[in-house]
Amino acid sequence: MQASESGVQAAIGYAVGPRGLGLAYAHLAGSGAPRVVRLAFRTIPRAGCARAGGYAALSAVARALRDRGFDHLRFVLNDAELVDEIAKRREPPETLALAYVRLRCVLNSLASCSVVAGATDDLTQRARAEVALNLAA
Repeated sequence: MQASESGVQAAIGYAVGPRGLGLAYAHLAGSGAPRVVRLAFRTIPRAGCARAGGYAALSAVARALRDRGFDHLRFVLNDAELVDEIAKRREPPETLALAYVRLRCVLNSLASCSVVAGATDDLTQRARAEVALNLAA
């Protein structure tokens, strides 16, 4: 895929294992033929902090696409609360502050980006299945 001014939409599904190792699948559309990108990431596992995986997954996908030359991106996530925090630049819970700052740094390095809520169930199920298989192995 080549970078283009028209931008790319990345629908992201992800899962995180109990030790903080995660996997994200991003379905890319626009700027050429659609394709799916698989990325591993890590987050700090914390009790009561389920959205940390979302922040880490979005950061990993945004960084990978930026490094491949894409700087006009639209992200679709299946987590309305996370999308709301990012889109409205709301202050996250204290346990997510560092993850939020890291994500904001990556997003600010892009020429343009947006984050919207949408269905990514197939990608999420794919990531969950692979994380579960790796845990069982």
